[in-house]
Amino acid sequence: MRSLHVGGEAIQSSMRLGDPFALALDYTRCMMAFLLFHPEPRRALMIGLGGGSLPKFFLRHLRKTRVRVVELDPRIVATARTHFALPADGERLAVEIGDGAEALAPECCDVLIVDAYHDEAHVPELAAAEFYDAAFLALEPRGVLVVNFMDDDPRLAQYMRRLESAFGGAVVSMRALYDENIAAFALKGLPPRLEWEELRRRAGRLEARLGLPFTRYLRRLRSMNRTEGASLVLGA
Repeated sequence: MRSLHVGGEAIQSSMRLGDPFALALDYTRCMMAFLLFHPEPRRALMIGLGGGSLPKFFLRHLRKTRVRVVELDPRIVATARTHFALPADGERLAVEIGDGAEALAPECCDVLIVDAYHDEAHVPELAAAEFYDAAFLALEPRGVLVVNFMDDDPRLAQYMRRLESAFGGAVVSMRALYDENIAAFALKGLPPRLEWEELRRRAGRLEARLGLPFTRYLRRLRSMNRTEGASLVLGA
């Protein structure tokens, strides 16, 4: 295993040397639970590169998805390419040096993934109400914003309220299976209720295709979010 640390002890990324395109960290695998809500992404925008685990996984397994990554620190990009097997830019991958808070444009993606930290602190500009409002507009008419939080972040409740305000309450969250992280999924263009039975069928297909425990993710989602009868409730 090879791990990336930036300015502290926190692990920013890890890679299995024998399987560099796998998701080595539990929380990154859990972030892929967004596929339960949006299973066929076409254009992904990722803010924060780290070692490039998620872009690599997308390239290997989501063959119809184009990936754009915005990373503030050019040293991170160089490290991902030299030590973490991040491929060169090509038809389906573009990595840019820039400020993620300024990377959004109306309907520029259908999946927006935010995983940007200074050591163990969530970047505050990427959790501002203005950023979440812009994130809603950046998504196509149907899409999902995925945000990685630490479960002990003292501002977590405030961040979640901002997300819910920007997305009309259509936000669900899931605690990682093993890591001390929470993945939040802010949804755009989905119906106000999703049947659990359909989500179970989708989880089974995704699990067979990608080798990730989507049925466990679904149980974790059910335990943390609002349910009415046989449905997951999205929104107020």
